[in-house]
Amino acid sequence: MADKKPEDVEVQVEVRKLQDYITEHFYKCLGKILNDLGKMYASGGEFTENIDKVAGSGTAVFVAKTIEIYCN
Repeated sequence: MADKKPEDVEVQVEVRKLQDYITEHFYKCLGKILNDLGKMYASGGEFTENIDKVAGSGTAVFVAKTIEIYCN
């Protein structure tokens, strides 16, 4: 989805799916929690490195931006 804009409806639907997945399998993922997760993804270190390693350079920052838009 990196070829799309973070605010595109298709991308935002995927953020909702992520939130629902976390809620279903781990804990109730409220908007604040999801937003903080997004910030962690792009904050550097292992989170950013691992996400970018799997999905390509810049993915962690892209996902963080999509989450930020979704939560605001």
